[in-house]
Amino acid sequence: MTSAPEVRSKSEPAKTRQDKSALKIVLCAPRGFCAGVVRAIEAVERAIERHGPPVYVRHEIVHNRYVVESLKAKGAIFVEDLSEIPDTNAPVIFSAHGVPKSVPAEAASRNFFAIDATCPLVTKVHREAEIHHKRGRKVLLIGHAGHPEVVGTMGQLPDGAVILVQSVSEVGALEISNADPLAYVTQTTLSLDDTAEIVAALKARFPDIISPHKQDICYATTNRQEAIKAISPDVDAVIVVGSPNSSNSQRLREVAERSGCPKAQLVDGARDLDWSLYGDVRSIAITAGASAPEVLVNEVIEAFGKRFDITIETVTMSSENTFFPLPRELRD
Repeated sequence: MTSAPEVRSKSEPAKTRQDKSALKIVLCAPRGFCAGVVRAIEAVERAIERHGPPVYVRHEIVHNRYVVESLKAKGAIFVEDLSEIPDTNAPVIFSAHGVPKSVPAEAASRNFFAIDATCPLVTKVHREAEIHHKRGRKVLLIGHAGHPEVVGTMGQLPDGAVILVQSVSEVGALEISNADPLAYVTQTTLSLDDTAEIVAALKARFPDIISPHKQDICYATTNRQEAIKAISPDVDAVIVVGSPNSSNSQRLREVAERSGCPKAQLVDGARDLDWSLYGDVRSIAITAGASAPEVLVNEVIEAFGKRFDITIETVTMSSENTFFPLPRELRD
């Protein structure tokens, strides 16, 4: 992480028209797809290419409506439960968020051709939880109830072996003896600041609690939050491109608000922009959640270009070169 933003590129001003106000657009970098999302989407596309449609996907492969609809058009069928899938030889893919152990077990019992597209960074959290459990520790999971990643992580261990903690207040309400061996793991897409507060509360109450060897919040979530945190105080508004059910996108919006930006909007695409918010703005920052494609960012920029005389500047806070290979079943 660099200490100061690096300006990488700057466009020429859009053609000046008297009926357009000037608007500076600051593009945050990095933004958009992370390595885990790229891997998951490519897994579905490769499966369709190799085996033909349909390819079944349990849950949205990533939380982005545009991506899901695009894959549907290519032959993917999305289901929430394996019971919705008929007996088939077609590939059945598990989403990037991970699944409880009961899901691959059910797939095996039905002789499905199962392909696990769980993000390797989520799998890392699964393995951490399993190791702690094998060593006799009670596992605390910092995360949001009902999120597929949390459901999947809790489902790696027997019922009751993992306790979900969602807030600092819940730390104080935990009915656990200080003598019980404890460890914690976290959902990978959380707010860094929120998680730090909960971790501090856990360590204050349970000084011997075991921490992850390396932070569980993924590199992409961290990088995007740090970028928007640095840029938000200097612009009039922030736009986060991402779907409402995307945890990391929601956290980006929250980070922008907490960092001093008076207006922060999460949009699925240009059609969702609330133009009443931008009548008096002179500068905006645009970022995108880790599951949002760049085409949607470009549509937002084009929409502003129709209404404002825009200049565009990209501010880079860090670089990313992480790569995850496809699931073994789909490699050449």
